[in-house]
Amino acid sequence: MTFSPDKENQHSSPSQSSWFKSKKAFNNVLFAMRLNKQPLTPKSLNQIPPPPPSSRRASKLHHFPPTDLTIDKTSLLSDQIMLNILSNLPKSQRDSNFLVSKRWLNLQGRLLTSIRLLDWYFLISGRLLSRFPNLLKIDLVNGCILSPQNLGVSVTNNHVSFPGGSDCFHRRDWFSPENYALSGEEIDRGVRVLAAGFPNLTKLVVMNATEMGILTIAEECPKLRELELRMCSDRVLRGIAACQNLQILQLSGSVSDVGLIILAQGCKKLTKLELSGCRGGYEGVKAIGQCCSMLDELTLTNLDMEDGWMLGLPFCENLTSLRLVSCKRITSGDDSDNSDAGPDDDLGHCPVIKNLRLDKCQVRDKKGLTALFRICRNATELVLQSCWGLSDEVFGAAAGLRRVRSLSIQGCTLLTAHGLESVIVGWSELRSLKVVACNNIKDEEINPEVSTAFAELRWEPDSRSRLCSGLAGIGVGRKGGKFFNKSSCDWKSFRSRSDS
Repeated sequence: MTFSPDKENQHSSPSQSSWFKSKKAFNNVLFAMRLNKQPLTPKSLNQIPPPPPSSRRASKLHHFPPTDLTIDKTSLLSDQIMLNILSNLPKSQRDSNFLVSKRWLNLQGRLLTSIRLLDWYFLISGRLLSRFPNLLKIDLVNGCILSPQNLGVSVTNNHVSFPGGSDCFHRRDWFSPENYALSGEEIDRGVRVLAAGFPNLTKLVVMNATEMGILTIAEECPKLRELELRMCSDRVLRGIAACQNLQILQLSGSVSDVGLIILAQGCKKLTKLELSGCRGGYEGVKAIGQCCSMLDELTLTNLDMEDGWMLGLPFCENLTSLRLVSCKRITSGDDSDNSDAGPDDDLGHCPVIKNLRLDKCQVRDKKGLTALFRICRNATELVLQSCWGLSDEVFGAAAGLRRVRSLSIQGCTLLTAHGLESVIVGWSELRSLKVVACNNIKDEEINPEVSTAFAELRWEPDSRSRLCSGLAGIGVGRKGGKFFNKSSCDWKSFRSRSDS
């Protein structure tokens, strides 16, 4: 007798046949068996409620008590309480909090007050304001650089990264971010969006902005205290004069005496000024000294000033710190056509200056360095770092700085021990001496009493001899002709031995 499912279904009851034909009902029964672990009877089949229309995982959770579910307890706290908690976390933990949830992502954005923009469209689209609504310090320079495609080559210059293609290396001025900067109109568009969204802005760094863009910042951001302008010109400075509360200013570009005069008349509350690559002279420095009476620190980088600029320094009566960085020449001003430029005896001086620093400067002109030391005759701290041409004769010009209490000389290889002692012997107030990496100053040439004459002494003058003594006996540092001699590099004999 053959067996067929159809014949079996004919002998079964109508309720059973309809139940087995429904695949969904059959799955519900199996699921209930797993949960209850009880034998099923025809009576109990009708008492099984169907599971809710959800996934299998959700059906399982439905049978657990609500107290066992994972609940986000921080959702019960207000945003202000959460901000207070997150602000007290260490910085190492705060950076990864945005991965917890969208709410924590928004809260972390409200805590951030300083940012460096990398994508210009992030500002134009308004996402910067919605993501970080409480920013106070914004650096737009990296975002101002065009990045059309991923070339695989990145060039970094003065903390600015920009792409470098194969065609840009044929130009002489390729290593410059100005070649890749956005247009002035596009920069102004972003500056307007920035000024409208961040009225409490206190610091801004921008490149290739125009006069109208700076005017917008001055009108919409009255709390602006620190401003850095790159690719600046005299016309742009007509807009910066509207920043009445500006205290710290950094300019990089071709600025002449006209621009410096406009700057001095508009920003009278300046306390710190840095000029990079400016072409000003005596009139510009004089105007800054007369108008900016609160100026405390002045930095000149890549000095391209006209002859006679030094004669304007005495007008900065409250200047306490002067720094020259990467200056190719320091002139005294005798050859200037300015009628106000007098002889060295009538140079004047800065009465309250305390700190004089020269970094990576060429000081071969003894006459210009002597004039600078006479103007800064009241300096108590002198730092000379990696200055080319600082010989014994040139360093002798520092003998007039008789109030120096701290002297630091680093990387000046022409200076000898005799030239150093001939100057510091007349400094009765000298208490701190630091000499590092000056190879012409030998340890055996220094008077032993030097170590006991100063309250603070750091002495590492002869780095070359220290290196040779450290490498002695280990075979490193010998010339190639002696190290790779003919007998040790006889490739023919080595080949014949390997063949045999």
